[in-house]
Amino acid sequence: MTVQPSLHLNLFIYPSGHHAAAWRHPSTRPERLFDAEYYVELAQRAEAARFDSVFFADWPALGSPEHTSAGTLDPILTLAAIASRTERVGLVATASTTYGDPYTLARSFASLDHLSNGRAGWNVVTTSAPDAAGNFGLAAHPDPEVRYARADEVLTAVTRLWDSWDEDAILLDRESGRYADPARIHPAAFVGEHVRVAGALTVPRTPQGRPVLVQAGASNTGRAFAARWAEAIFTAHQRIEDAQAFYADVKRSVLREGRDPARVAILPGISPVIGSTEEEARSLEKEIDDLVVLGAAAAQLGSFHVDLGSLDLDDPVPLEAFADAGTVTDNRASRLQVVADIVRRERPTVRELLRRLAGARGHRVVVGTPVQVADTIEEWFRSGAADGFNVMPPLLPSGFEVFADEVVPILQRRGLFRTEYEGSTLREHLGLEVPDARAERAERAESAAPAGRPTPEDVR
Repeated sequence: MTVQPSLHLNLFIYPSGHHAAAWRHPSTRPERLFDAEYYVELAQRAEAARFDSVFFADWPALGSPEHTSAGTLDPILTLAAIASRTERVGLVATASTTYGDPYTLARSFASLDHLSNGRAGWNVVTTSAPDAAGNFGLAAHPDPEVRYARADEVLTAVTRLWDSWDEDAILLDRESGRYADPARIHPAAFVGEHVRVAGALTVPRTPQGRPVLVQAGASNTGRAFAARWAEAIFTAHQRIEDAQAFYADVKRSVLREGRDPARVAILPGISPVIGSTEEEARSLEKEIDDLVVLGAAAAQLGSFHVDLGSLDLDDPVPLEAFADAGTVTDNRASRLQVVADIVRRERPTVRELLRRLAGARGHRVVVGTPVQVADTIEEWFRSGAADGFNVMPPLLPSGFEVFADEVVPILQRRGLFRTEYEGSTLREHLGLEVPDARAERAERAESAAPAGRPTPEDVR
């Protein structure tokens, strides 16, 4: 009997919703953005819909608070609050390897995994915001190559820290007075060019062995990093053929790294604008788009390192502004390539491009009925474009409530999505194995042994 692969769904919680003007819409709750109960309710709603996980992005720099709902709570602390009020849904937080210390990162995510009984995930980012440097005492934001080189070392150090306690290290032998066996606790002992860690971690082996590693870079360097480390990949594509090309390229890269491509879930972003009719959905899209403050939207292009400030809003966007964007499978800046393709295909004016990006910052916006949204999800899933989706409602909580109530049941009736959880950890939801810490330590020791030097087995 052939088992139908299960679609994965993650709720990307972006304070008021993923549309840049979401906070201005009457169905959103911007007054609750620093209220823990607001996020607990969203996560509980995702759990009731049997989602794999909820996800929080994070930025270590404020940005512009005048026209957008800038400012966010710490994602790991927020997820810790959610953990105490949910039971099954996975909890994924963003944290930067550029501005994070390996020991602190390892301890925080291991703690979240324990507090949630095995539901933690880490969205690994290198941080693209230059403004972050000053917040951490650096004179300048490191170049992408340096950021990814450090990220590789940070992941090496963090995973060694997570593996520093064997599963059976804690003895709890009251009679002998032995709490743990020191022989089953190992130093991380990592020394790199950018980071060094002695170890061992103060937190024992977690319910998942390690929290799940998620990554979102689609540049050449980002995809190579994901092929080595990621167990789930968030990505952005406008067209199914681009998503298919990215999907195939990443799966090949994962295989070249000696890993199982089936154990890496690729989850494009989808921002559904849903109405009972397509006309109603189009009307809602226009209603939200009309709330955009174009001056604030123009500043967003700065994050893509594109300056259109000298142009009038109704001037066409020049193709040469995106000349170095590259292609889906060969590019230096992933999201820039997505925007460049929009410009090449649609030849928008500045105004049209700003409104287009306001919807979901380059992610796929699907406007239509619940059936039409479900049709898009099924087509991408069945055609090798996605293993699931990072659901990005334009408005929260209303946009997610409609998706959970109207779209999820269609996917369930079609046999694409679970009706009940089969496991309790995020690894189980994603079909991932628990890493074997002992085997990996043995492999490292073997590869580090100098040629001709006797091993302990030889001595025996």
